[in-house]
Amino acid sequence: MTVTPIDGWNPEQYERFRAERRQPFDDLVALCRPVPGGRIFDLGCGTGDLTAELHERLQAGATTGIDLSDSMLARATTAYRDIRGLSFESGDISKWVGQDIDLVFANASLQWVDDHLTLLARMRTSLVPGGQLAFQVPANYRHPSHLLARQVANESPFIEALDGEVPSDRGRFVLPPELYADLLYELGSTEQVVRMEVYGHELPSTGEVVEWVMGTLLTPYRSRLSEDVFEEFLERYRELLIEELGEREPYFYAFRRILCWARFS
Repeated sequence: MTVTPIDGWNPEQYERFRAERRQPFDDLVALCRPVPGGRIFDLGCGTGDLTAELHERLQAGATTGIDLSDSMLARATTAYRDIRGLSFESGDISKWVGQDIDLVFANASLQWVDDHLTLLARMRTSLVPGGQLAFQVPANYRHPSHLLARQVANESPFIEALDGEVPSDRGRFVLPPELYADLLYELGSTEQVVRMEVYGHELPSTGEVVEWVMGTLLTPYRSRLSEDVFEEFLERYRELLIEELGEREPYFYAFRRILCWARFS
C-alpha cells in the first residue's frame, strides 16, 4: 500500500509484528469488566482488528473506533463493515469528547497526545456512572531504538529536510505509573490497576528493530521526508542501531509498557 506524505501510517507495516503487539492488548482487555449492550469508544483504533475483538469480548452493544489515519480507517471500515454495532470514525483523540460511554479504551495511542492530565479528565467526564477507563502506553523511550532516531534526525541532510524541526520526543509526555495512579484517584476512581510491564520480543535479528519502529515511532519522519531521504535515514539509523546493540541473531527486544484501568462511581 502506498503511504501518503500526509499520513505516514502503513497498515501492513504496523501489522508485521501483529502477534507481538497484541499481548499488551490482551492484558488490558483482561482488566476490563464486560459491558453487555453498552457503549465503547476505542481511541486510536488503527486497522480495527483489535477493536472488533474488544467489541465482541466485552459484549458491547455499540463500539466506535476513532483514528486520524485515513489509511488505517480505510482498512478498518472495509474489513469490519458487516459486524453489527461496530463502526469507525475519523477523529483527533487530542480533541475528542464523548458522552454516556461505558468504557473508553486506548491501546498504545495516548502517547501521541501531549497533555495527559487534561486528556484523562476529558475521558473521565465522558463516562456513565460506573464507567471504565483503560489504556496502555509505551514506556520505552530511553531505549537506543528511540534515542538513535532523534540522533540521526539531527544529522545532515535530515535536519535540513526537516526544516530544523525534529519530531517531538513523545516520551516526555508519558507519565510515571505512580502519577497515572494519582491522577485516576483524583478523578474519582473507585477501583484501579496501574502497572509497568516488560514485554520481551524475540526478533530474528537486531536489524528487525528497524522494521518494528517503522510501524510506529518513525511515522512522523516518514510523513515529512521524501521517499529517497527517508530510505537514507533508515540506512543511517540501522547502521547506528547495530553499532550500539551489536549484530545479534536473534535479538531480544525488551519493551516496557504502562497498563492502566480504572472504574468510576
